[in-house]
Amino acid sequence: MARDTRRAGKKKVSKNIAAGVAHVNSSFNNTKILISDVQGNAIAWSSAGTMGFKGSR
Repeated sequence: MARDTRRAGKKKVSKNIAAGVAHVNSSFNNTKILISDVQGNAIAWSSAGTMGFKGSR
């Protein structure tokens, strides 16, 4: 019989953040967006390259 290979991973903790800052870095090759709290700690980030956009179409 096959073994059960489930693992106990880290549980995602949701934080309630009332205010934040959006940093947008745009270059000729990519666009990066960073969402941070007021102190500057990163909450989430993304870029056009990670979303699958390639080339200048």
